[in-house]
Amino acid sequence: MNKNIYIIRHCEATGQPSESPLTEKGFTQAKKISEFLSDKQVDRIISSPYLRAVQSIKHYATSKDLDIETDNRLTERVLSSTYFPDWMDKLEATFKDMDLTYEGGESSNEAMKRIVEVVNDVVASRSRNTIIVAHGGIISLLLHHYDKNFGFEAWKRLSNPDVYQLSITSEETHIKRLWTTAYSS
Repeated sequence: MNKNIYIIRHCEATGQPSESPLTEKGFTQAKKISEFLSDKQVDRIISSPYLRAVQSIKHYATSKDLDIETDNRLTERVLSSTYFPDWMDKLEATFKDMDLTYEGGESSNEAMKRIVEVVNDVVASRSRNTIIVAHGGIISLLLHHYDKNFGFEAWKRLSNPDVYQLSITSEETHIKRLWTTAYSS
């Protein structure tokens, strides 16, 4: 079993709500993502249903004549239903205590479980090369699942967009960052 999963953080968007579209720069980034991935053999695309995630991969999907499946398990992690002026400190605390939950939110472990389930479904499928498009918070938890050193500071270094390759064999799992900020400019 050899599986490659390309984990993509969406391109620059106008805001955080689910219906927020990409910015003009975000649409340019989406074209760069398409060019960047053009030589990759991809069987399947699974995206968060949020508009910015779907728009980030639409150009590539159209160029490769692939459907975009949406999966609610890839939506962004909800930290809390309450506004925190010190939300960065609150978020950092959830990387230290993976079971910490704020009002109306989900713990890191709960959110991580959702995206890991998507990866497990991909591994169990016939697809060998899959793209998953999601959001920085949920992606950082997926990467943390496979690499415990990927924490709050690594989350802060994610770019919009960003691309990681998760390679899974029966013996091991390997994570590699493919995207660099040089591609974003």
